[in-house]
Amino acid sequence: MSEIKPAPAVIRVAHSPDSDDAFMFWALAHHKIDAEGLTFEHILTDIETLNREALKGTYELTAISYHAYAHLHDKYALLNVGSSVGDKYGPVLIAKKPLTRDELTQITVAVPGEMTTAYLALKIWMPELKTAVVPFDQIMERVESGEFAAGLIIHEGQLTYQQQGFVKIVDLGEWWFEECNLTLPLGGNAIRRDLGPEMIQKIGRVLKRSIEHGLKHREEALEYALQFARGLDKKTADAFVGMYVNEMTLDADVEIRKAVKLLLWRGQAIGVIQDKIEPEFIDVLPELAGSV
Repeated sequence: MSEIKPAPAVIRVAHSPDSDDAFMFWALAHHKIDAEGLTFEHILTDIETLNREALKGTYELTAISYHAYAHLHDKYALLNVGSSVGDKYGPVLIAKKPLTRDELTQITVAVPGEMTTAYLALKIWMPELKTAVVPFDQIMERVESGEFAAGLIIHEGQLTYQQQGFVKIVDLGEWWFEECNLTLPLGGNAIRRDLGPEMIQKIGRVLKRSIEHGLKHREEALEYALQFARGLDKKTADAFVGMYVNEMTLDADVEIRKAVKLLLWRGQAIGVIQDKIEPEFIDVLPELAGSV
């Protein structure tokens, strides 16, 4: 158990500059909810950078890939609120033309980071694949240019790759469901253990309140999220947000926790993860009387 440190004056909350995360944190960032006296600073950067910073314990509350949790569970616990889960959809392996599994063994696949869940799921699907890390927002253009024959796309590209002339080799969320009859848990919100139980609950309540407020005031939250949607029209952005901010985001239920455990155990079985991890979720308790 981490030694409990004095409460910080400012809670740094780190998340991706994406429409779904923006939607989730809109109410908190714009002071629409009761923050229970806490002051928050928002840090926006790509998920692989967040994973790497979490290895160092940089931020009090941070979005992470569920794969990354296996490498930093000594510093962070998972909150039951804030998960991004693919219900029969997820990261997509794309190419300019169809490729067989034999052909895939002859190429290098561009991936958005070796600590992402996308990478872990890809390696479980095909352990012998060779990969190279490329910033997630450069993958499609570098496949288009011919630098890579295939790329693993996350975020909004999952909805736009066909319009841009790419073909799907595999949707890892579809494959995972067919394989395990479970959703694919991609990312969650991790909270630093040394904050102690009382502060963890307090921050967790504020996060849950922010997500609930966004879902109840969808139009306003979506307008804010559009600035992070990387060129998506409103209808497509709304569809993307709905994929990853929904009732499953409010509570990682038994099935989601089972899926996280299985994902990490299968990662350990192929050698991507060193130890067999039992994921620990902290359930955010009901709100304090008087909170809104």
